[in-house]
Amino acid sequence: MFDVAPNKSPTRQTGLPWRRMLKWILLIALCATFGLLDALRSYAGAYVDGHAYLPWHISLRWDLTAWAIWIAFIPLVFRVSERWPLNRNNWLRLFSGYALLGFVLATAKTFFPVLIQWIFLQRFSEILGWLSRKPWFLLTDFLFALVFYGLALAFAQARNYYRQYREEELRASRLESQLAQAELRALRMQLQPHFLFNALNSISSLQLEDTAAAQQMTARLGDFLRLTLEGAGAQTVTLQREIEFLRCYLDIERVRFGRRLTTAIEVEPDALEAQVPNLILQPLVENAIRHGLAPRAAPGHIRVKAARGDGRLEISIEDNGRGLQANGDGSSNSHHGVHHGVGLANTRARLRQFYGEDFQFELANAEAGGLVVRLSLPFTTNGHGAHADSDADE
Repeated sequence: MFDVAPNKSPTRQTGLPWRRMLKWILLIALCATFGLLDALRSYAGAYVDGHAYLPWHISLRWDLTAWAIWIAFIPLVFRVSERWPLNRNNWLRLFSGYALLGFVLATAKTFFPVLIQWIFLQRFSEILGWLSRKPWFLLTDFLFALVFYGLALAFAQARNYYRQYREEELRASRLESQLAQAELRALRMQLQPHFLFNALNSISSLQLEDTAAAQQMTARLGDFLRLTLEGAGAQTVTLQREIEFLRCYLDIERVRFGRRLTTAIEVEPDALEAQVPNLILQPLVENAIRHGLAPRAAPGHIRVKAARGDGRLEISIEDNGRGLQANGDGSSNSHHGVHHGVGLANTRARLRQFYGEDFQFELANAEAGGLVVRLSLPFTTNGHGAHADSDADE
């Protein structure tokens, strides 16, 4: 009902003042309606044996004044509810705080008309004498205020759940779109003429020298295509499956580069079952080969490491290529595809969609030369333990 968070949408920002004005008008009308109904309830409750023990104008003035304070209290309830939303993990911890808030607001609502009467209309002794003869009047006001507070809080929490549902729905839609783009890029890379030509040409050459190696490379190319197609549509996969896909890609690249390229994959066993975004590692390794190793004639080496620690999944991809080259202004972000490589930009965007700000994605020059890409992600699994072993490829 009330938008207490800033709206960052330019389209909706234009009409925001009118929407806020309309919401305040509706809030005032709502409180006035409840005040009128409450006044009728008070008047009818004091009407006994044909005699009204509470004049109508006093009942109306009292209850309209009492409900006027909700014009300030309802936005407060919404703001607090948005700041500390209830869920199944924290409801017991927050229950006492919300109960205390309800008691304070109900008490304030109950005695607010007394304060207004005392300041503007009657002496305090007269008000006290009148209330002493009708203690039930304040008690019922307090109980009704508690009930209304509970309804307002429930509505605010339902609004939070709905917003969260819509945000998750939008986030899932964005993730599906980005995943589809990543899959299209992977398929485009597979079907690029130079990629297939180099892979098939290497296989053809091996058939004359090493038939077994040629058959193995043909099988790895088939595995590479199969894994890409099988993973279509999956938002996340296990790190074990991601490493399997990466290994197929590196096997093919090693055919292209021959002895110029060596690789090592080192994954701790308890990290293999971690869930990671689908197709998250291959673009980073491709970036390292294309921008860091391919332009050099010297032998290149790619090392991929993954480990679990402190509830996080730590991944590093290190090469011995050219690394980040310093600009004239002293910065070191002009090379290795940082500005021009779509793989790095896409990876950072996908990680932000998956984890919000709960991730780290850093690029830095390695101590021995080259570039190291470090990922730190929340460690999540699908509920199954890790049974596979890590291994290293050279």
